[in-house]
Amino acid sequence: MMWGCITWEGVGLACKIDGKMDADLYTSILEDELQETLNYYDKSPADIVFQQDNDPKHTSKKAKKWFEDHGYEVMIWPAQSPDLNPIEHLWFILKRRLAEYPNPLNGMTELWEHIEREWEQIDAATCQNLIESMPRRVEAVIKAKGGYTTY
Repeated sequence: MMWGCITWEGVGLACKIDGKMDADLYTSILEDELQETLNYYDKSPADIVFQQDNDPKHTSKKAKKWFEDHGYEVMIWPAQSPDLNPIEHLWFILKRRLAEYPNPLNGMTELWEHIEREWEQIDAATCQNLIESMPRRVEAVIKAKGGYTTY
């Protein structure tokens, strides 16, 4: 499992997750990888709206407090709506790239090396296209009255 984020400028830091992620690990990742991503792109929490789904670790009291303490605006997110989340489509792109390797990977270390390599090659235009698709995604969900969409 991994954690990653995207910005208009490109992908953020990726974090390999060993074991199960809980609210403690999630806030630690936010403190390290998210903050470093913003630093890398010379951004502050005031420059962004953070989007995440309603996974319990994301909506935990600890995570909510972390976002509040660090000055982040977190987008309100509808329940059970993965088709709206642009990063889900980025995971698909990443998996497709990994599947293109001609030889099977030998273990988790090699897999993570390939993930990091492919993650770093995702360009800003890909992130921008996913972010710009949000109005179309929302329109499709409204048209489907909350039902299935092609996203």
